[in-house]
Amino acid sequence: MSTPHLTSKLPDIGTTIFTVMSELALETGALNLSQGFPDFDGPRALLDRVEHYLNNGSNQYAPMMGVPSLREAIAVKVADLYAAELDPGTEITVTSGATEALFCAIAAVVNPGDEVIVFDPAYDSYEPVVRLQGGLTRHVPMHPPDYRIDWDRVADLVNDRTRLIITNTPHNPTGSVWDQADIEALRTIVSRRNIYLVADEVYEHILFDGRRHESLTRYPELFARSFVVSSFGKTYHTTGWKIGYCTAPASLTEEFRRIHQYVTFTSITPVQLGLADFLADHPEHHRSLGAFYEAKRDLFCTLLADSPFEVVPSAGTYFQLLDYSGWSNERDTELAVRLTREAKLASIPTSPFYETDPGHKVLRFCFAKDDETLEQAAEILCGL
Repeated sequence: MSTPHLTSKLPDIGTTIFTVMSELALETGALNLSQGFPDFDGPRALLDRVEHYLNNGSNQYAPMMGVPSLREAIAVKVADLYAAELDPGTEITVTSGATEALFCAIAAVVNPGDEVIVFDPAYDSYEPVVRLQGGLTRHVPMHPPDYRIDWDRVADLVNDRTRLIITNTPHNPTGSVWDQADIEALRTIVSRRNIYLVADEVYEHILFDGRRHESLTRYPELFARSFVVSSFGKTYHTTGWKIGYCTAPASLTEEFRRIHQYVTFTSITPVQLGLADFLADHPEHHRSLGAFYEAKRDLFCTLLADSPFEVVPSAGTYFQLLDYSGWSNERDTELAVRLTREAKLASIPTSPFYETDPGHKVLRFCFAKDDETLEQAAEILCGL
């Protein structure tokens, strides 16, 4: 009997660079500043609330759209931060991580032949989803040191087939942050066009030096065509829980949920309930998160003063790019592997997030780490 031949829908997609570098770090015993997760735990009060629900009979399916108390707490937070009044019943959906939310949002609006604009270096989950829907991804590159969007190039790319623009601020992996000029440029481009927006805002609370998060939720005319994706894992240092959410107008949420219900259906109940309690009782946590990570950014950058790297402090996220052009001519992928094997420090190269490798000499390091870990990493980098 012959076996069927599988034709891959993503034949050129391999293992993500995050997995590759984390596995290499584990194999070599290297300090892992590659994959973006903290090496410290979430708030004790949050862990206690989740434990309470685990031990008190809250271990069955949650509603498909998320437990009501969590959606209500999200609505309160959004109103407080962005002055947007959302209906928890029809405009907020809890998901199994932000990546699932991104998948469902992209799948909800992209059809065969549609074009989707992304900004390189683009998070690597965007394009595979577009391709699975039969769409075509159009890439707009950004470049160091400031990684600003060339909006004239975006305008030139837009045509009648453009169905979606995926935004990401604060931006992973560069740490750049949108300002009012970006919002105005986006508004001009989508005005009177049938273009949807997916806003990847998982680092919405991690901005530095007095910057304001320009959420698309702030702008009614933009939000009317948007899916805005957020992450509890990034906010509460609990990335392993894989809980995110998507806010969108009711008509878009309806389509989003049609897909969501057949991807994960729902997410872990006791964690949702614990998050609901903590979000309602401790809004000071997300309000102070930027200052918390700004101190870590400043420590890491200060410690690197005597290193061979050029350091432009990150504007947001918990990632710092280091420019090594004055020290080595190696490709970033090669240097990242060599530093992991030889110096025992793992990072992420940025070229895998571009359609075409621009040859930038930068590596991304995660500073969501204990101060001792950052000191150890800086000592390695300064000793190169």
